[in-house]
Amino acid sequence: MMKLDILVMAAHPDDAELACSGTIASQIQQGKKVGIVDFTRGELGTRGTPEIRIAESAASTAILGIHARENLGIRDGFFRNDEESQLKLIQVIRKYQPDIVLANALEDRHPDHGKGAQLAIDACFLSGLRKIETQDEQGNAQTAWRPKHVFHYIQDRYLTPDFVIDISAHWDVKEQSIRAFKSQFFDPNSTEPDSYISSPDFLEFIRARSMEMGHKIGVKYGEGYQSQRTMGLRGFDAIL
Repeated sequence: MMKLDILVMAAHPDDAELACSGTIASQIQQGKKVGIVDFTRGELGTRGTPEIRIAESAASTAILGIHARENLGIRDGFFRNDEESQLKLIQVIRKYQPDIVLANALEDRHPDHGKGAQLAIDACFLSGLRKIETQDEQGNAQTAWRPKHVFHYIQDRYLTPDFVIDISAHWDVKEQSIRAFKSQFFDPNSTEPDSYISSPDFLEFIRARSMEMGHKIGVKYGEGYQSQRTMGLRGFDAIL
């Protein structure tokens, strides 16, 4: 088992890259171990195929230097926050024992994002209950584990952040990780149909959103997060 410091949960391949890859890159640079679990293969996306998106995920993983990445293979668009999905995610939480979870936006344009957020919240809580029994890939009993914090990255819809991470030094890596999903984003040579995210304007929006978040804390680029719990500080040294 590889214990992770941070586990990013994402309804679709590329959710993490679009919303929090700058944070991922900054934490890895600081020596943290970071992983991603994608809930679905994004098979309902207008462009590409599940096989292409898995390959693109692998390319992005290499760019970011992520320590572990898994795909639960839950049905895109129709997944539920039910016992079956929760148990799949609990197994992953107990496998990697993250201290921090970064999850989908609490509400967003795509209904899977809000559903993914609630699935993450419930699975993280249930994972700490020792009477829920799960096994690892080898059939060994897993130990109960509950992450200390669950934070929600901000996606398409603007939501007021509770805090913002400075990613100014990691913008280039973030952009490279996004562009690894070549089937999804702007390519003048693509013969795929147009989609909401395939225009060059969408990538400019991502840059503008990061600049807006950065502006809030006096830096060039930032990524915003929401927390359902009030966060406590032992001191003021960590505040920008």
